[in-house]
This record gives sequence, structure tokens and C-alpha cells, in this order.
Amino acid sequence: MDTTDEGHAMESTGYSVATLGRFVGKEIGLSDWLTIDQSRIDRFADCTDDRQWIHVDPERARRQGESGTTIAHGYLTLSLLSRFIYEVGAVPRDVKTALNYGLDRVRFLAPVKSGARIRDRVALLDATGKGHGRVLIKTGHTIEVEGEGKPALLAEALAMLFYTPETEP
Repeated sequence: MDTTDEGHAMESTGYSVATLGRFVGKEIGLSDWLTIDQSRIDRFADCTDDRQWIHVDPERARRQGESGTTIAHGYLTLSLLSRFIYEVGAVPRDVKTALNYGLDRVRFLAPVKSGARIRDRVALLDATGKGHGRVLIKTGHTIEVEGEGKPALLAEALAMLFYTPETEP
């Protein structure tokens, strides 16, 4: 991914590859609210072939579902971490490329109902230099649902960042 066109909310704080260590253990940012509407849920179902009625049948979900409406796939919510990490500027501007590296921990705590708005509270949990212009970061994500007391998702995500070695941390 080319990071030059993405949002970088952390620029004014001096956030860069060289200064990542100063931000470990700190909240990096809070994303804007994002509405998870039925259209997005249906498109995700089409992409994944997961068309379970709790996701794609609003009438049946209204009658039989625990939530009284359809709910987003947990993996849909999880897939949005990539969007949010860029939105809050957790990938420093001087990074050439960022690749998903995996997940250390994921917990789906509450459903995201169709039409709900979610946002992500992102913290930098770790940054480990790997040499040769690479650093592995771990970010903590708390997906909040507007008006709900319990988060929908908690996750620790890993990303390998590639940068020009002269900025080696």
C-alpha cells in the first residue's frame, strides 16, 4: 500500500518511524464514526459467501433474531481495522509500504447491528525494529458502537512497515 494518500492525524506530534518508541503504550487516535448499513453487510456476505440469515435477512432477523435486526459479520468489523489504522495515522508518513502481518488476539464482544455507527480507538502497543528498513508494529483496537456500553471488538493487530533505512529507529 502506498501511504502517501492516506490520512495522517499524528503528523503534528512528530510521529515517525524514528520516534515510534516514544508512542508505545499510548493512544494514537480515535477514528471517525462509520455507519455499518445493510448494503455494506450484504456486499461483505457476497464477497465471503457467508449469507447466514442473521446477516442478510432483515425480516427474519426482526422476527427471530436476538438483536431484532440483522448484524454485521464479525469478520466485517475486523476487516475495517486496516481502514482505521490509516485514518488515525498509525502508519507514519515516512513508511513506504505497510503489510498486514497477522493478529495476536481478537475478541468479538457484542454484535454490530445494521445501521449502527462504529469507531476505532487505536493504541500503539509495540514497535520492534527488524533491520533492513523494517519495523513490526502491534496496534490495539477497541471498536466502539455508538450508544452501547460494551465494545463490539477488541483486537491486537500486527503490521510490517517498510521504510528507507536511514530512518532506522
